[in-house]
Amino acid sequence: MKTTISILAFLVAPVMFAQSWTGALVDSKCFDNELRNVGPTNTDSQANTDKAYEIRYCHPNAKTKSFAVVDFDGASHALDAAGSAKAEEFVRANPHKSRYEVKVTGEVQGKAIKVESISGR
Repeated sequence: MKTTISILAFLVAPVMFAQSWTGALVDSKCFDNELRNVGPTNTDSQANTDKAYEIRYCHPNAKTKSFAVVDFDGASHALDAAGSAKAEEFVRANPHKSRYEVKVTGEVQGKAIKVESISGR
């Protein structure tokens, strides 16, 4: 009985900690630069940014190496190195999209998402 419970807990544990994020896939370096690109007198940078423009401007391409997902609230979530490699494959497989809407599944480790899967929406 204890063995069955242990095996069940082992199989269910990874699923319990996995999370999902949906949003636009962007070049994370570009997006971070755009977020910091504010005037010296601007006291509330979040209020005066155009997230839709920043997402379009930071559209990933075949040369992009670091990725992030910007959710519908405008928060960006960086992908880890392995996740960025998966995103790079995704972009190369879908080269002519004007905007990459994705669903990322994984878990947060530090400041980045450790990606288990990435798929188009």
